[in-house]
Amino acid sequence: MANWEQLLSLKRFGDKHKRIRKEQDDTRLGFEVDYDRIVFSSAFRSLQDKTQVIPLSETDFVHTRLTHSLEVSVVGRSLGRNVGKAILKKYPYLAATHGFHFNDFGAIVAAAAIAHDIGNPPFGHSGENAMSDYFKTGPGQRFQSQISKLAYQDLTHFEGNANGFKLLTETRDGSVGGLRLSYATLASFTKYPKASLPHKPTNQIAHKKYGYFSQQAEFFDEVARDVGLPISTHEHGQSYARHPLAFLVEAADDICYTIIDFEDGINLGLIPEDYALEYLSKLINHKIDVDKYAKLNTTKNRVAYLRSLAIGTLIRETVDIFMANETAILNGDFHVDLLSQSRYKAQIKDIINISIKNVYRSQEVMDKEIVGYKVLTSLLHQFTTAVEHQLNGQSTSIDRLILANFLPHFNVEQSPTEDWLIDISSHIAAMTDSEALRTYKKLTGMAL
Repeated sequence: MANWEQLLSLKRFGDKHKRIRKEQDDTRLGFEVDYDRIVFSSAFRSLQDKTQVIPLSETDFVHTRLTHSLEVSVVGRSLGRNVGKAILKKYPYLAATHGFHFNDFGAIVAAAAIAHDIGNPPFGHSGENAMSDYFKTGPGQRFQSQISKLAYQDLTHFEGNANGFKLLTETRDGSVGGLRLSYATLASFTKYPKASLPHKPTNQIAHKKYGYFSQQAEFFDEVARDVGLPISTHEHGQSYARHPLAFLVEAADDICYTIIDFEDGINLGLIPEDYALEYLSKLINHKIDVDKYAKLNTTKNRVAYLRSLAIGTLIRETVDIFMANETAILNGDFHVDLLSQSRYKAQIKDIINISIKNVYRSQEVMDKEIVGYKVLTSLLHQFTTAVEHQLNGQSTSIDRLILANFLPHFNVEQSPTEDWLIDISSHIAAMTDSEALRTYKKLTGMAL
């Protein structure tokens, strides 16, 4: 069984001594430092030009990965603080003996939540599919015999969550250990605490995807052991149980994309405004101030009012579900997402289905996803071919130009094939939508 003292570990990569909560400077608490380091990172800034729902949208109010991540972080902070209050009431020694505060829980969840999409490639989930298909069914199949089964699985099932863990923790540009986030935040960030193999999904939510590439497996093991994640035994072997706060990070994301993507669809005219009152009022009907609502004279303001009430309802509901299942969560015996236990799960499902039909599968989205698919597979092919030719002594003039212009910092001479393939995939995934499109146009001679 996990314990909260260990789960709230302040340890960072390279620490030689234990960080004690009571000794921390509350004006610059370690968990808050995590948040700051993520916000100031280049990987986080790139989210301002990455798809949330509508790729390459020219409409200002449509959410990008950046605005989505900020909102998930705000919801996550509220979830963490409210759970923290309940946890400290249940286990008063955490405050009395160790000095933990309810804000610590909020800070951890906020930091993990603001980073939750940091590893996602351009063009949304279609970007992950494009990168996976290049190695699974495209020209990238040529590398299968050169790398391990685990590394090939990483590539053929490219996962933004695993790439996020890599971006947060890898040594680069002289920064040893990446951002050097606390282990509590890194564990809470990892919704899927397993490698890509064995790829035999169970009914456990933590096994739905994978959370780290083979490159980072050793370091994740260190993080998991430090925070005391229970070992989860199942029919396909063993893996780690989730950090309890990872459930709150997931819930914050679920709440935001359910409600706010629905809001975006209405503001774009893809979903009728009448649907907002019809579906959101089922979550909040007893809280609506009818007079206030009647005075709101724009669609945007009316939907925003309903959205804020709906999110508030789901935050309270999520905290109650977490605390009702806290013992099972600590034991590693809770295997579903929190909102699946909500009394509003039917309403949530209805809202998501409308967004899928009217927004995610709209003509504009599908058209741009096709473009994104072509862009990413082309970049992967040209970059991997240039490196391959260099290593084989068969470089052409265009290969050398590609390496010099687009991969100047890659030193692949001493890298195993599987490492540089993952590194190039991660490099492309770190691009913004616009940067990927610009690079594609340059490589294909469509633009200077």
